[in-house]
Amino acid sequence: MDMTEMAVSREPAQRELAALIGRFAPVDGVHRTAIASLSFYKYSQPVDLGCGITHAAFVLAAQGAKRVMVAGHAYEYDDRRCLIASVDLPMMSRVTKASPDAPYLCVVLALDPQRIVELAAEMRLPEPGAMAEGEGIAVADVTPTVLDATLRLARLLETPADIPILAPLVEKELLYRLMTSEHGTRLRYMAVAGSQTNRIARAIEWIRDHYAEPMRVETLAQVVNMSVSSLHHHFKNVTTLSPLQYQKQLRLHEARRLLLGHAGDVASVAARVGYESASQFSREYSRLFGAPPLRDVVHLLRNDWAGGMPREEVARR
Repeated sequence: MDMTEMAVSREPAQRELAALIGRFAPVDGVHRTAIASLSFYKYSQPVDLGCGITHAAFVLAAQGAKRVMVAGHAYEYDDRRCLIASVDLPMMSRVTKASPDAPYLCVVLALDPQRIVELAAEMRLPEPGAMAEGEGIAVADVTPTVLDATLRLARLLETPADIPILAPLVEKELLYRLMTSEHGTRLRYMAVAGSQTNRIARAIEWIRDHYAEPMRVETLAQVVNMSVSSLHHHFKNVTTLSPLQYQKQLRLHEARRLLLGHAGDVASVAARVGYESASQFSREYSRLFGAPPLRDVVHLLRNDWAGGMPREEVARR
C-alpha cells in the first residue's frame, strides 16, 4: 500500500476518532477519560502551550498538528505522523494547526513500562541493539492497524460498562501494534530490565526528585550503577542532553511554572529551584526562553491567557 492509498484508508477512521474526541472534549484543554491511561486534548486555534515535562506516552492527532521542542530539536506530528516518548523529557510545545471549524484533536495514551515488559516477554522479542541518539522521543507514520486499535479504544468510552473488561485487551493490542511498528525498538528499550535505557530512566527519575539540590554526576552514576563516562554517553543518546543540562532545564521549566503561578518574585523562585545567583538564573532563563523572566511572564500573561487557556492551565504546562 503506497502513501496515497494509506491516507485514503485512514480517512474514515480519523474522522470518527476526531468526532469521538470532540464529543468527550467539548472545550479547549486537557480531558481525562474513564479509561485511566487515556486522555484527550482539544485546542481551537494555534497556541503556545509553554513548557512542561513529556512523560512516556503514545500521542496521535486525529486532526490538526503540533510541534514539540526537546533540547533544541523539533518533533512535529499531525494526522499522518504519531509521536512516542519513552522517557520523561523537558519540552516546549505549540499547537501549529487548529481552527474553530477544525480544532486540534489529540489522543494521548500513557505508557506503562510494566505492561510493555510483560508484552515483550510474551512476544519473545530479542533485546534491541545499540540506541541511536535522541531515541527517547521520535515520530513515525500512523499505520492503519495502530489507528484502528486507537479508535476502538476510544469507542469504549461510549459503552462504559465494557471498559473494565475490554479496555485492557484493546490497550494490549495497541501496544502490540506499536511494538511491531517503527516505534517497536524504542518501546523494547523500555522493556529490557537493566538495559542502559532503563538505567537512564532511573537517572531521570532521580534528577527529577532532586532537581533543586546540587548534583554530582559521580553520585548519580553510583545510583544507577553506571560509570560516569557510560552515564554521560547513554544519557545524551536518550535525551540529547547531559545530566547537568537536563537538571538545568528542569529547574528553568519549573521556575517558569512558578512565576506564571505567581509563586514568588524572581529571586525567591531562583533560590527555590536551586540557583544561588539570581543573575545567573536570569541569564540562563533568557537563553532558554528568549527573554528575561519578568518580561517573558508578563508577555505570556498578557497574551490573552495563551490563546484561551486559563492562567492556571498555562502554569501547569
